[in-house]
Amino acid sequence: MATTAALNALSLDEQSFADRMIAAYAGTPGALLSILERIQEHHPHKYLPPEVLEYVGDRMDIPLAQIYGVVTFYALFNLEPQGEHTICICRGTACHTRGSRNLLQRLRLELGLPEESEEGADKLCVTTPDGQYSLRTVACFGQCALAPVVEVDHAIFGHVNEQALRREVEHLAGRKA
Repeated sequence: MATTAALNALSLDEQSFADRMIAAYAGTPGALLSILERIQEHHPHKYLPPEVLEYVGDRMDIPLAQIYGVVTFYALFNLEPQGEHTICICRGTACHTRGSRNLLQRLRLELGLPEESEEGADKLCVTTPDGQYSLRTVACFGQCALAPVVEVDHAIFGHVNEQALRREVEHLAGRKA
């Protein structure tokens, strides 16, 4: 049975959706990954709040530490609210040598995001204060022949330059207006 804190923190819709996903994937290999992915997609801010993780762990009889181990291992999971739109820039070797760092720096400047920390830009996930955009980096998309590669709301773009990236961001801004 889910803890009182987890039950109180989730709406009935969130509980119902989580229960439906748990039932739908029961007994299938990799069920936890699929369940968490669907729940994250269902959340309006595309992330997994702690109370959701606790609820799923309680319902599936999986220790919370194991749940956190999964969501922190896989880059597709978010523990912080995400923007309405996601822009992901590849930082792999081919993309780096073809200018992905410049794309990343230009986009950070245009979106008003803080400068890089000492860790650099190899692992980044930041969201604009208005919640419109999340900017992420990945180690590699596996599309090296198309370098530099950028993903915008799950659409992959290859041979991206600053002008093309600016057009895509403007397109996103136009869709929200």
